Amino acid sequence: MVKALVFDLDLVYLSITKKQEIMTVNYEYDGVTASSELEDYVKGKLEKLFNKYEFVHRADVFFKTENISSRDGKMKTSIRLSAPGPQLFAENATESFHKSASETISALERQLNKRKDAMQTH
Repeated sequence: MVKALVFDLDLVYLSITKKQEIMTVNYEYDGVTASSELEDYVKGKLEKLFNKYEFVHRADVFFKTENISSRDGKMKTSIRLSAPGPQLFAENATESFHKSASETISALERQLNKRKDAMQTH
């Protein structure tokens, strides 16, 4: 019996180079229309974290608009990373999803640096 196998080349490449499980990114939109361009932007930024910190294996990304009293609503990005130990979480709200995602990922990178330092001292 022959079984057909279908591979996503990006995922295969990531799993071969990291020699661990495949990076998983889940997206959730709350009151926001899904955007493949935004997902690609965030995935590109997260891939850098996954490659630098190999102990991270999953990210949950949440996009939401916040209603505030001023005319401009804030675009909020929240990201939760799964890694050994407690989950890492950061969120930021700015005038665009791209900017809030970038700032959120920067905050997570600072947390990951602390986690990596703590893991190396043991």
